[in-house]
Amino acid sequence: MNELDGHRISSIEELTVLSHYPRTIGRNARLGSHGAGPTSTAVALRTDQGASGWGLAIGPLDDIRSLMGRPVGDLIDPAIGVVDDAALPLDYALHDLAGVILDQPAYELLGGRGEPSTTCYDGAIYFDDLDVEAGQEIDTVLANCAMDHAAGFRAFKVKIGRGHRWMESRAGMARDIEVTRAVRAAYPDANILVDANDGFSIDDTVHFMENVADCGLFWIEEPFAENREDLTRLRAFRRESGSATLVADGEAHPDVASLLALAADGLIDVLLMDVVSYGLTAWRKIMPALREVGVQASPHAWGEPLKTLYAAQIGAGLGNVLTVEGVPGAVAGIDTSGYRFDAGRLDVPKSPGFGIPVPTDGGSSAQR
Repeated sequence: MNELDGHRISSIEELTVLSHYPRTIGRNARLGSHGAGPTSTAVALRTDQGASGWGLAIGPLDDIRSLMGRPVGDLIDPAIGVVDDAALPLDYALHDLAGVILDQPAYELLGGRGEPSTTCYDGAIYFDDLDVEAGQEIDTVLANCAMDHAAGFRAFKVKIGRGHRWMESRAGMARDIEVTRAVRAAYPDANILVDANDGFSIDDTVHFMENVADCGLFWIEEPFAENREDLTRLRAFRRESGSATLVADGEAHPDVASLLALAADGLIDVLLMDVVSYGLTAWRKIMPALREVGVQASPHAWGEPLKTLYAAQIGAGLGNVLTVEGVPGAVAGIDTSGYRFDAGRLDVPKSPGFGIPVPTDGGSSAQR
């Protein structure tokens, strides 16, 4: 008998998880202020044999009562992930629970194809320059970089696309270029990534890249809504200019089949489907296809510090993850001390599951 079959779900508890950023995070090309940290829903599972696991929820939890009393082995296969669609909202909780029952870290459960230590970049350099007095704009961005550098980050993703919504087009482009160049000057050894959140046109993208060519950008993320014609032109520009900058895409409402086709033709280098909304089981299913077409992954983690830790486990378990998006901050009442972050690298723990104890306080809960 499968060891998971000896455990039946005895309780499903809904948790409210509060995350806190070290500062209020400003605007990007499309959205207003991102605030001081989100409130999210998680789920804690317990079995009749006393095992427990938990994780952020994926989607609505309205139909999960039918899972009560079910053998854990009916819901998750350690080799592939969640096998009952009704249990997909519990994707992370079930992987954590399975790891606990089998006494395996999540990354080993996923196959252990990567490394337990990965690079982790700062994803929190937003448009805070738009909300300060004239003359303080660049200093404000650099102060944010300095705060996050002190917290351990050694690579920075800089939001661009100010002219899409918040500034006149030419002035916004000029500020994008100025900010990027200022971060590069302040951190000459850091990887610099930029993210336009689909706020550029192809002409904007080429103009921007021409004007920061000597900055050695690691990647440009979501410069425009992905389409074959513009990506083909961008590839031609990169080849003609000798640019080594990667193109990363696939965060927003991903059509994964289309993205794979674009990646297979060398138009996208890194795919970014979200850690939670796409799901861990889905990442397990798609990663072999990414390898087959020669594209790497970096699961989108912005918003919640826990997603960064999940992304590191995905990288350590599935491999083929180029780098991990870091979300500075902490989660109230959650012990994440098993994860070590220093000098731009994030190490996952060897503890069973995700190595994060089921929270006992720090948020409200509801029994289901």
